Amino acid sequence: MTATVTPGIDGFLAEAAKRAALVVQPRMGFSDPNQMLRGLLAVTGANACTIATITLDSYTRVGDYAAVAEAMRTGMPLNGYPLVNLDPAVTRELVAAIAHTGTPVQVRHGSGLPLDIFQAMAGSGLAVTEGGPVSYCLPYSRVPLPLAVDDWARACELLANLADQGARPHLESFGGCMLGQLCPPSLLVAISVLEGLFFRQHGLRSISLSYAQQTDRRQDLEALRAMHRLAGDLLSDMDWHIVLYAYMGVYPRTRSGALDLLGDAAELAVHGGAARLIVKTPAEAFRIPTIEENVAALEYAAAVAEEVARGEPVTERLIDSGIHNEARTLVEAVLDLHPDVGQALCRAFATGVLDVPYCLHPDNAGRSRSYVDASGWLRWSRVGGMPLPRPAPESLRASGSASGDLLAALSYVERRYDRENESARKPSRD
Repeated sequence: MTATVTPGIDGFLAEAAKRAALVVQPRMGFSDPNQMLRGLLAVTGANACTIATITLDSYTRVGDYAAVAEAMRTGMPLNGYPLVNLDPAVTRELVAAIAHTGTPVQVRHGSGLPLDIFQAMAGSGLAVTEGGPVSYCLPYSRVPLPLAVDDWARACELLANLADQGARPHLESFGGCMLGQLCPPSLLVAISVLEGLFFRQHGLRSISLSYAQQTDRRQDLEALRAMHRLAGDLLSDMDWHIVLYAYMGVYPRTRSGALDLLGDAAELAVHGGAARLIVKTPAEAFRIPTIEENVAALEYAAAVAEEVARGEPVTERLIDSGIHNEARTLVEAVLDLHPDVGQALCRAFATGVLDVPYCLHPDNAGRSRSYVDASGWLRWSRVGGMPLPRPAPESLRASGSASGDLLAALSYVERRYDRENESARKPSRD
């Protein structure tokens, strides 16, 4: 294995913080190494403070390396970078080509069983990645959770050991992005913090916690503050920061609506104390964005963040709706199940102490439900076996039960931003 040639993430973020710059990042990956290099160079050259991304293809994500090999043999394009199948020297040359920029490179993959990917990273000069035993198992696979936990434990230890070779390994929990939408904030915060504790138990000392922009800015600000409090209490011996994802659900179809949503994500990141923002582009509602569209989104988000940072600080009084208390209750309930965090997570899902709404994975109880209320807040209508306050009966009635109600909730953000722009009630920042 070869020591990483890519810069560490903590020092990079510290320098960005000195300039009060929000770090922005795409989710970009190409199967052709030359195109991937063009994408990396474009990101590093953007008029923004950026971290570059290598997103892997979906066959690699599920370990179907034979399908990857066949695609490479026949010249069929993949929807991401085939890290495991490529000669490590190819990737080492690719990341070495941008090393002079000082820009960290993160590998994004989506795998419930990531050990092969982590081994390929280690041999290719990469030590910054993301995921988690819950957040990359339940939404994206049918892999049994105990198997994912075991594979992630070994992968974390491999990544952590790269520090002995001079690398600066970093792992980002995807726990704050469960299913992308319709997961109430307290559960997102709890899973992200629990995965951070799992990473620490397996040797990592530099991590990030994620949170995905949801349906209401005030609720999201409360959630980000809750995450800061919990991480400060439970992960104080580590280097950690928070990364915000621009809305991951059904995206607005109008360009102005999409830009307003991205601009609001940048504003939320600044006011919520996130160090990084994962952007989306106006093309998201229709297709995979191009390199140029990714760069434009990065520059737009960075410009909005800079404008917000120069403005007046947030002085509005935020309502304490109980997100911090709920998240702490869930974290403590899980940790009480077993001293090993991985075993505790398995028991938590087996007993329904953790339960992700609308998640169809066999190891998820599937008894919890959520809804978007009349004011736009994401609420529990059923909590199943989780140790949370039982919602009032009117919550269940308000949430509805028909498929039409679920579809309406899934498209709530899309409809709101497109409608506001079509009626010219909210001028675009573009």
